[in-house]
Amino acid sequence: MINIKEIIKILKKEYPGAKIALRFKNTWQLLVATILSAQCTDVRVNKVTPVLFKKYNTISDFAEAGLKEFEKDIHSTGFYKNKAKSIIGSAKRILDDFGGKVPDTMEGLTGLPGIGRKTANVVLSSGFGIVVGVVVDTHVIRLSGKLGFTENKDPGRIEKDLMEIVPQEEWGVFSHLLILHGRKICVARRPLCAECRIGKLCPSAFKC
Repeated sequence: MINIKEIIKILKKEYPGAKIALRFKNTWQLLVATILSAQCTDVRVNKVTPVLFKKYNTISDFAEAGLKEFEKDIHSTGFYKNKAKSIIGSAKRILDDFGGKVPDTMEGLTGLPGIGRKTANVVLSSGFGIVVGVVVDTHVIRLSGKLGFTENKDPGRIEKDLMEIVPQEEWGVFSHLLILHGRKICVARRPLCAECRIGKLCPSAFKC
């Protein structure tokens, strides 16, 4: 039986104040940054967004942006064509259907172009302080499997599995803890098991 409460306790000591690494000033900027972060590092996104937010000051600016020019603006984040459509499309939808304000519900956010539960959970949790699920990104997927939290590969099913075993009051911080641990210790290419504080609780320790 995996002692998930003990794992969370240890990780909280290792990463006090764990929070999102993306830089933003409001919920719209957070939504944009989160869309850009798909298949891209937060470091790269944080280099792109200051210039982007200076060029496009308001949601209206994004909604009126030319697609080709905007693609060039975010090209370095990868998958720029889909990201550009999602961001511009979301800006238009927010202006038309939500009075220019980013929706604060899962239903409202996932109704925006190209927005799934992962992005919606990030915006709700880090933008509004509303936690209704667990953010499942690549680090969370990988570490959840290694730690024996789930046998599923699909993000949606992984989220359901985690919501069943992670105490609800820890849902918000849980993904940040796994993301930080995945970057520092449980790295994809070669996990540093000898340095891992939760190695004694990990069924995959020293097996990689």
